[in-house]
Amino acid sequence: MIEERDGWFVKNVAEADWKHFEAFGKACGFDAGDPFPQTGIHLFLLEPGKPNCRYHREEAQEDFLVLSGRCKLLVNGEARALRTWDFVHCPAGTSHVFVGDGDGPCALLAIGHRPGEGQQQLYYPENELARRYGAEAPEPTPDPRVAYADVAPREKCAAPPWPPA
Repeated sequence: MIEERDGWFVKNVAEADWKHFEAFGKACGFDAGDPFPQTGIHLFLLEPGKPNCRYHREEAQEDFLVLSGRCKLLVNGEARALRTWDFVHCPAGTSHVFVGDGDGPCALLAIGHRPGEGQQQLYYPENELARRYGAEAPEPTPDPRVAYADVAPREKCAAPPWPPA
């Protein structure tokens, strides 16, 4: 982290806290250890065929920007091909997940609204399309612990080379 003053700071992607999920690839959050109270910001590095998380919907809006590479957006039961610089807005209640596509990694920036403490409402629905991509939760649930019960825990890892190859 470069000098912090009055709450603002600058952090390079290489300095962020990166985690690896066997089922979902690599991700980092810029607010690790001290979550921003209003906004969540994450960067995902998706390998071809791997989703960024489980297919879900939230009662808060989220926005996404494909920084490099290609991926598929599974949204409300439909698939959409995305490429570098494609922007996606998901209003509250939109079921979605991203899956790496093409022959290299995809860098995806995710920004989401954080409701107040205890107000985050998630739901992981049953969805045949998400099932085909390994992105469906084991059972429909509002509980992330149930949705990810069959997934190995995330492990700290080094920052990947940037930009992605």
